[in-house]
This record gives sequence, structure tokens and C-alpha cells, in this order.
Amino acid sequence: MSPDTVAVKTYLLALQDAICAALEQEDGQARFRTDEWTRPDAGQPGLGGGGRTRIMADGAVFEKAGIAFSHVRGDKLPPSATAHRPELAGKSWEALGVSLVIHPRNPYVPTSHANVRFFIAHAVDSGASGATSASPVWWFGGGFDLTPYYGFEEDCVHWHRTARDAVTPFGDALHPRFKKWCDDYFFLKHRAEPRGIGGLFFDDFNELGFDRSFALLRAVGGAFVPAYRPIVARRKATPHGDRERQFQLYRRGRYVEFNLVWDRGTLFGLQSGGRTESILMSLPPLVRWDYDWHPEPGSAEAKLYDVFLQPRDWAGANV
Repeated sequence: MSPDTVAVKTYLLALQDAICAALEQEDGQARFRTDEWTRPDAGQPGLGGGGRTRIMADGAVFEKAGIAFSHVRGDKLPPSATAHRPELAGKSWEALGVSLVIHPRNPYVPTSHANVRFFIAHAVDSGASGATSASPVWWFGGGFDLTPYYGFEEDCVHWHRTARDAVTPFGDALHPRFKKWCDDYFFLKHRAEPRGIGGLFFDDFNELGFDRSFALLRAVGGAFVPAYRPIVARRKATPHGDRERQFQLYRRGRYVEFNLVWDRGTLFGLQSGGRTESILMSLPPLVRWDYDWHPEPGSAEAKLYDVFLQPRDWAGANV
């Protein structure tokens, strides 16, 4: 079946609405503001596009939350895309997606990220005949991952079991494959350290055909709120002091490092002339770096490194 870009766009816009509504309910105070934008080259035939960025700031629960929808088009792919797929060079393309990052106020509530997206590179026109030289190349990608500052086993198990249950109907092999992909991808190579406890990650996915691959994307997108919101509800009122806050700000530095150094989506957005404010909405409002800092042995902060930032089959754990 040919890819239905309109159906994908309709779903992504509805997903953005649903996640915003759930987070506003959980926060109870702040509301998202909407920023509609258009790429500067949108007036040119076949180019441009735009998006709808929604930002919540200074909430009772969420210090900053950004949920962005974008639908952008171009006639030449940036190096971040063609480096992995050189056969796409010279093709026009479209990219649609919803991406979100949530930075909570309480250090006991994890930061969370999710992304679901669709990419299509159109067939190349061979000339005056109007024929095309190849079929469109398309795929889905996305997933979600969790970055705790203070770990709780029941939260990790819930997160990973929700992820497992979302993708298992599409094949038993997908969850272990997507979990490992997430562990490998969200890894700070320059620190030899995971960003968090992982979750799901997949890219270049079209092996189930359009209908089933799109259904998989919807299952992943629909699982984010059930995976994250119960954790927020359990931890948002946990008492904490300046020690926990400073550790949260320090660990946020790892989040910034990954997004600016390793994240393919960030690189693609910047190299393709995307809107910088929307691309970098993922960055936290406050962060700190301390030179050569190490947690005290046996401390709650050390436990994050020793226990929770280690590869583990959380979905199969007995808690």
C-alpha cells in the first residue's frame, strides 16, 4: 500500500493534543502555549512546511515541557541523512513527527523524552517523459526513554513493561530488539555512560508494510502517557532539598550533552534548516556542570550509577 501522509499527519496532530491535555491535568496549574511557525522557504513550490510547537513553563509539576509537531519538506537531504542512506541523495523529501521532552520540577520525577516520526523520500523524475526512476523510500521511527535522577525499581519495571506491551502484538522479537536499540542509542560515548534507563527506540522501520508499521507507530505513541503519568503521580510530591536539586541540575547536563553531540534528530533539524527554537526546546531551563564531580560512595546519588544506569531486563524483573 502507498504511504498515506495525510493519515500520518492527522494522527500526529491528535497525539500532540492528547499528550498536552494529559500533562496539563497532571500539573494542575500551568497550560501550554502554542507557537505556530512556517519555514522561511515555504513559499517555494515543493519546499518549506512548518509546525506547531507547544511549551509549558513554570508549572507546579513541570518546570518545562515541550511538545512539537512538524511537517517539513525539502529538495535535498542534509549530510546527517545521506551519510546512512547515500541512495537518497538528490531526492525530495518530507518529514513529519511529534517530539517531546519533559523536565519536571521535583528531582524524584524523571525527565522523559518521546518521539514518533515518518519520513518519505520521493521518487526522482527522470525528465520530460514524466516517468520516475524509483519508488518512494519511506520509514517510521521513534520511541521513548526515561532519565531518572533517583531511581525506583517499581517505576523502571512499569515503564519497561508498558513499552513491551505496546509492541509485542506486532511480534515477540520487537521489544528486545527495540530495547537494545534504545540502550545503544541513548549512550554518551564520550562519557561511556547511559543517558537513563532506556525504553524503546526504532528507526528506518517499514518491514511490516505501511498499514502495520503505522499501527506500530500509533501503539508506541499511545503508550507514552500510560508509561509516564503514573510515575509522575507517585513522585511529584516527594519531599526534597537543595542536595537533590543540585544533583538534578548536574545530571541534566548529560541530557544537554547527548542532544547537542549525538542526537540524530537534532542534527537533522539543524542541518536541514529547521526552526532552531523548536529543535532546541528539548534543553532544560536550568543546568549545571561541576568539574570532575563524583557521588559519595553508598549515597542515593551513587545508586543511580551503580544500579539504575546498568543494562537490565526491567520488564522481566520481580518487584
